[in-house]
Amino acid sequence: MTLTSISERVNAGIPLSFDDGVALFREPDLLKLGALANQMREQRNGDRTTFNRNLHINPSNLCVAGCPLCSFSRRSPDQPGAYTLSLSQAWDKLQARLDAGDRVTEVHVVGGLNDSLPFDYYVELLAGLKRLQPALHIKAFSAVEIFHFHKLYQLDVGEILQRLVAAGLGSLPGGGAEIFAPRVRQRICPNKCNAEQWLQVHHTAHEMGLRSNCTMLYGTIETIEERVDHLLLLRALQEETGGFQAFVPLAFHPDNNALSHLPAPTGVDDLRVCAVSRLLLHNIPHIKAYWVSLGIKTAQTAQWLGADDLDGTVQEERIYHLAGSDAPQALTPTEIVHLIRAAGRTPVERDTLYNVVAQGEALPTCASPAGGQR
Repeated sequence: MTLTSISERVNAGIPLSFDDGVALFREPDLLKLGALANQMREQRNGDRTTFNRNLHINPSNLCVAGCPLCSFSRRSPDQPGAYTLSLSQAWDKLQARLDAGDRVTEVHVVGGLNDSLPFDYYVELLAGLKRLQPALHIKAFSAVEIFHFHKLYQLDVGEILQRLVAAGLGSLPGGGAEIFAPRVRQRICPNKCNAEQWLQVHHTAHEMGLRSNCTMLYGTIETIEERVDHLLLLRALQEETGGFQAFVPLAFHPDNNALSHLPAPTGVDDLRVCAVSRLLLHNIPHIKAYWVSLGIKTAQTAQWLGADDLDGTVQEERIYHLAGSDAPQALTPTEIVHLIRAAGRTPVERDTLYNVVAQGEALPTCASPAGGQR
């Protein structure tokens, strides 16, 4: 299996096989691999790199799962650092951004699997955010959280989603997928829903007309073959439903968790995963280089190896920073525009559903490099 033969299939529009995916991960020439991924990226999305104005809210880090991979969660409210936001505290995070004059278009809500909160807490959380800003898009609750609600509150997944949509839910994030291989899940997240359950939550959401993202956590104990299998399972669901908007490769960060003996993925690993994902996931429109996970410089470089999105302003992120991310807590739109232009791409502000919000002269600019170069 050579890169030349794979390139011929890419040019012919033929979906790549499992063996192709394994060969791509083993391809020694990263630049040639990246060039092929960039070719597909530009055919789909041109030279644009998109971003949005978003805010992260993590309502609680209390979690019954106790995953070895996690640096964010706490098993007991008595543990140092454990917290659960009141509804007013959660709403105040958005209100503070609005009071500061920020034009937030999306709130991203994920948290631990807290078994002490009533379902009405989550419903009212979304409803209160929408009351503050009715046009807000709420991307909330990973499939792992939705499945946890299903078990804890004895409600069908469809009913859970319907009630959340009625309160303001607009789409689902892609977290919690980790690696689908049972061998790996048993080691790194044994108490989360399994691959079939994760995929079924997204299938149900797509059937209801909701859009979602999808992810893969790489750099723990998974093999190349298990990565490829994960990507192809996502591709198969997309073939059936068409509901995934973006794939987000997530680099494992080993600080402050039970897998701290593992080395973090290298920059080459990050860029290779991005490129292979673009080539294998031909039917998922966007590949997101999440700058909080990858670091700003790698996320910039990834815009030439398959990625076409840089995520957004974020404002407050806890999960990756507790695991050792040294990326800033937030970026301003001006900083993001500068980073994209410095990478040689054309910045475009989008909403959560990838509709264009602003481009060209409508975007903020700065005369010199801003805090994005930290």
